[in-house]
Amino acid sequence: MKHIKYITLVCSLLLFSCGPYSFTGIQDLKAETFQVNYFINNANQIEPGFDRDFTLALQDLIVNQTNLNLTTTNGDLVYEGEIVEYRISPTTAQANSTAAQNRLTVTVNVRLFDKNEPDEEFEQRFSFFFDYDGSSLLQGTLKDTAHEEIFERLTQDIFNATLAKW
Repeated sequence: MKHIKYITLVCSLLLFSCGPYSFTGIQDLKAETFQVNYFINNANQIEPGFDRDFTLALQDLIVNQTNLNLTTTNGDLVYEGEIVEYRISPTTAQANSTAAQNRLTVTVNVRLFDKNEPDEEFEQRFSFFFDYDGSSLLQGTLKDTAHEEIFERLTQDIFNATLAKW
């Protein structure tokens, strides 16, 4: 009986001494709301709707991975920025001077403003790419797949840098 009390005490101490933790890595947020301002497309090559879709993808990720409430004004955390690069370039060449593989590269500049912790504010660029066959045109389902993969990586990198602190 004495051993059970001792084991219970040790387990309780271990459990409660760890403090709050979430599997996304977020701890002790003082913010309750966030807003994602529209990311303007300032890239040399403009892909219609890409800016809107990126903004929505970032909102969705934060909503799904935190308990923060999305708002359109006066958010505790405010994300804003611009798409500064949307570029398709050849990555490998073939003997006949054509591209064997092309790469879509997207770079976004992100600013975070934190109403509760101004020293946590920052500005940083995030970039990711998608490679595809040089004989294919970036359209239809290939373009959708490329955009989804790029959105997934960029938004997760932004999340990790701003909220998970990884």
